[in-house]
Order: sequence, then C-alpha cells, then structure tokens
Amino acid sequence: MSFSGEVKEELSRQLPKSRHCQIAEIAAILSFAGKLEEFQEGKQLSVYTENIFLARKYFMLIREAFHANMNIAVRQNVYLHKSRMFVISLKDIAEIRKVLQAVKWQNEQGEDIRSPGVANGLLVQKSCCRRAFIRGAFLSAGSMSNPEKSYHFELVCAAEGRANQLQEIINSFQMDAKIVKRKKSYVVYLKEGEQIVDMLNIMEAHVALMNLENVRILKEMRNSVNRQVNCETANINKTVNAAVKQVEDINYIKSVRGLDSLPDNLKEIALLRLKYPQAALKELGTFLDPPVGKSGVNHRLRKICEMAEELKQAKKR
Repeated sequence: MSFSGEVKEELSRQLPKSRHCQIAEIAAILSFAGKLEEFQEGKQLSVYTENIFLARKYFMLIREAFHANMNIAVRQNVYLHKSRMFVISLKDIAEIRKVLQAVKWQNEQGEDIRSPGVANGLLVQKSCCRRAFIRGAFLSAGSMSNPEKSYHFELVCAAEGRANQLQEIINSFQMDAKIVKRKKSYVVYLKEGEQIVDMLNIMEAHVALMNLENVRILKEMRNSVNRQVNCETANINKTVNAAVKQVEDINYIKSVRGLDSLPDNLKEIALLRLKYPQAALKELGTFLDPPVGKSGVNHRLRKICEMAEELKQAKKR
C-alpha cells in the first residue's frame, strides 16, 4: 500500500465524537464525491468512489450522525478493466432531507442553497470542524507522495472557489498552502516536509505522522553524513592539490637556482615537503626543530611558492 493509502486507511477508522464535526466531514465528502440525483421513482443522494477507505468512512459517518439506512453497491466495468466503484446511496426522502439540511445544501423549505463548489462557512467555524472538513477532503480528493522520494501533499478541486475555500481553511492553521491550475482542475498543495507533518497532525493521522517523522530523521541523517563526507573530501582534495603545487614549486627552484639559494628556514621546510609530500601542514611542523605550528609552516611554504612564481615570471621576460 502506498503512503497516501496508509494515511487514508488510518483516517477512515477515526470517527469524530461531536456531531457537528461529523457533519463537517460529511459535507466535505459530499462536496468532492457526492451527487444529488433525480430519477422517475424519486431522489437519491450518493457518493461514488473507487476508494474503499472513503466508502467505509462515509458509511460510518452517515450511520452515526443520522442513523440512516444506506444502500451499498459495487460496480466494475470488466471491458474497460477499471477498478471497482463503490456507490453508497440514501433513497429515503426524509433521510435525504435531514442530510441536505445539515450540510447546508437545502433550507427547511427544500430549496437549493448551495454555493457552486463551496461548502457553507457555518460548517467550518470551529477549529475541530475545520480539521474534520480537511480530513473528508483528503479522503475524497487528496494524495501524498512517498516521503522516501519527496514531500508533496495535494487536494484536487474541480472548481476554483472550492480550492480557494480549502486553501483558506488549511491556512487558518498557520500553514502556507498554494494553488496551481492543472488542466481543468485546481490543486491545493504543500511541499515542505515540516508543513506536511503539521497537516497530518491537523487531520489527526498520528501513526502516519510518526512514520513520516522517522523517514525525515533518517533522510536528514543521511544528508548530514553526505554533507560531512563531501566537505571532508573537498578538504582532502584541497590539501592534496596544495601539496602537489608546493612540491612542483620546490622542484622548480631546485632545478633553476638550487635549494641552497633559499634561507635556512625555507630550505628546511622545502626538504621536509619533498620527503613527506602527503603530510599535512601540522604534521610537517612537528618534524622541525624547534616544532612550528600549522600557520608557521603555511607561511614558509607560501613564501617558497611566491619565490617560484617570481622565477617563472623572470624567465618569461
């Protein structure tokens, strides 16, 4: 199962204790996956989904909040090789009316009061209800990438108004959700690992949160080790390149003027560098009598390099 599927499986087993939170989550599911259909024999309020976790959650919510009797059907198109479709339906007019009034799709007179693509703001006034609404939206239209590969959380909305409202609800928790248009849809997304952890906490997917945190810790450890190795490798390369250049300069002076032309302190360090070409500056300093520190050794070798450069320039004139 994908990480996104694991999150949905966990969320599908959570049932809000407060009825107003149950209704907020039902409103989100209906907003993304619900249809109010009219047939010759009457009306039907249905949720269509290929996700068994959403089907399970919607069934539990309706039964708990309204004690309603639902029909559950499973459809599968064998010829198109599509996955099975779950259809959870309410057909009793009185029960449909209760649900529609609760989620603010209808008023008491049975008139349609829905705003196109936007849930009624009265349903998400409380923080707990906003959490429930986000849960329902994620179960219906959300996905997450595998945190081993990347950090990405998104909710796909059919209408811009719905995306704007969802962004506002998410950002009410001090998040920084963005919206991007993708073909005919509007996608509300988060890409920062820390914010996705916060989003799992908001939706109360605590097991998934701990799993994601474990992945983040391991990735950070790997990145830290890689940075340290890269840094040490760069330092080693720098030291080796410097030592090679020093040996070249010393040999150049030796071939042009001879090392006896150098002052005693420079001649001494030059001979040591030729004898120990791979030694670090600090180690070279311990071979001197009296010993000299790293900066002192570096100063002497730099003077030798400057002298070699002067000889090369003089030869060009």
